Amino acid sequence: MTELPVAAEERGRRALTGTRYKVKSLGRALDLLDVLAGRSGSGLSLTELARALDISKPTAYAILQTYLARDLISDTGEGNQRRYRLGLALAKLGDVAVGSFGLVDAAMDELRRLTDELQMTSRVAILDDGHAVVVGRVDGPGAVRFDAALGRRELPHSSAVGKALLAQLPREEAKAILRRLGMPRRTAHTVTSVAAFLDELERVVREGYAVDDEEDTEGVSCIAACVFDRSGKAAGAISVTGLKPRDWPRRRGFLAPAVKSCAARISQRLGAQAP
Repeated sequence: MTELPVAAEERGRRALTGTRYKVKSLGRALDLLDVLAGRSGSGLSLTELARALDISKPTAYAILQTYLARDLISDTGEGNQRRYRLGLALAKLGDVAVGSFGLVDAAMDELRRLTDELQMTSRVAILDDGHAVVVGRVDGPGAVRFDAALGRRELPHSSAVGKALLAQLPREEAKAILRRLGMPRRTAHTVTSVAAFLDELERVVREGYAVDDEEDTEGVSCIAACVFDRSGKAAGAISVTGLKPRDWPRRRGFLAPAVKSCAARISQRLGAQAP
């Protein structure tokens, strides 16, 4: 009986907190996208948008210019005939969001099993603008916590998941990413030669897994394998991370098949054909 007042109090606190931290101008800007989404055909003029949002034309114009600079909306025509529509950058964001949520849903149970089996931190990542971005993680046991924050953007040349993902790209595309992002030396073990890195990608393709052998952080090693969707394209990659053991060659031979098997099971959940 005493839970009801507590629950009511908690709901009130949340409502107050939610209101306190809302950004009114940002809300208006997001409302503009919703209005445009409702008129995906002919688009809307500045006057129509200002009227629909009940804001001034200068305010609406400022929001539109901000969105235009980021390709979140597009425009056609001039003067009073100028009309605005949703932009292609939103389609890209939507694809990433849908793909990553589907991947995370398919991966997390398998990652928990993998962490239980290997007693190592496991992660799932996607490729976004050339970077490997962590979208799911299961921490291993013990006091050691690795820098694997969700949303973290990793340079692909020094991470196992980055290598696994780049290995699935055409080589010219992979080289373009390396030239654009650079290949800074993270540790004494980091591969900084494009030619040597491309050779490494060929090994990844042959063996079905990628390795970060203290290339991003001294004393830490990772093994990763790619996950595929029903079209046969790379949907992401999973990895296990831990302190590098003294018997690394033997341990690596044990870890790699487990990671590859886990990646294959996740791929099947995404509709990929069994190898």
